[in-house]
Amino acid sequence: MQAHANWERQLLDLAGQIPHHPVPPFFSHWNQDASLKKAYRHAAAVTAAHSKSFYFASGLLPAKKRSAVRALYAFCRVVDDIVDEARSEGNRDKELNYWRGIVESGFARGDDWVASAWADTLTRYRIPRRYALQLIDGVARDLSQFRYRAFDDLATYCYGVASTVGLMSMYIVGFKSHEAAPYAIKLGVALQMTNILRDVGEDYRNGRLYLPLEELVLYGLTEADIAEGRVTENWRRFMKFQIERARRLYRESWAGVKMLEREGRLAIGAASILYEGILNDIEEHDYDVFTRRASLSAWEKLAALPSIWLKVKSL
Repeated sequence: MQAHANWERQLLDLAGQIPHHPVPPFFSHWNQDASLKKAYRHAAAVTAAHSKSFYFASGLLPAKKRSAVRALYAFCRVVDDIVDEARSEGNRDKELNYWRGIVESGFARGDDWVASAWADTLTRYRIPRRYALQLIDGVARDLSQFRYRAFDDLATYCYGVASTVGLMSMYIVGFKSHEAAPYAIKLGVALQMTNILRDVGEDYRNGRLYLPLEELVLYGLTEADIAEGRVTENWRRFMKFQIERARRLYRESWAGVKMLEREGRLAIGAASILYEGILNDIEEHDYDVFTRRASLSAWEKLAALPSIWLKVKSL
């Protein structure tokens, strides 16, 4: 039996029982409802505008599942924007509760395109509602918590904003058994840690520091170093440690790709490998995440596809 670290056990407890529905959904918006087609097209446009990597990877899915995961992304994007954009506290709470209501009821107003596409996806793929509610709560955590003492604390945050997305994606892509869940959780932590390492400078300017404070101290770093954007030898050592941990999570999560339905493996495998490539870009630019945003070009993503396909095919 595989031993789990404390943070892994905590996240598995949060995920709880993983219902498995081996019978695929039968309802398709493609030949039923013109307004749903428009809603899904809008969700795809939101995805394309905000995440080129997610849009690229989701393009490797069959059409219906591609639309569904883009509806999931658009839901996540809108909820995240509610928290990040300047609004009064009352309006924020009202809007977050609006999305909680959509999740709990499975219904949305016809003139809210993202909500319509998401409500259809949520219902049609029988996604456990608790994961969507956990995501809303996880994103809302940014309103009250701005520092994390230890990695265990940060991992719980990563679960809320990213592992929940992985768990919901499993229901769209299709999975063979509940044993896929720990790998989806771990991949979510790896993806979010990559975001955190990439966005250190931007997040700090917005008043947030997601790096574990205990680990900063361990490497002789202070918030003043982050504020001034100093790339010192201590910073390089700290980032090497963080990147190696993220890479280990990517490696350990890879076994879960085989537990997905075959038609979804390439998309998830590509998302994992391409996002991990951001870590390479950070290294290649001497760990400077203060004055630039690490990324992969469209050409780099396309050039990586043959090797990704071979790796997925070998599973």
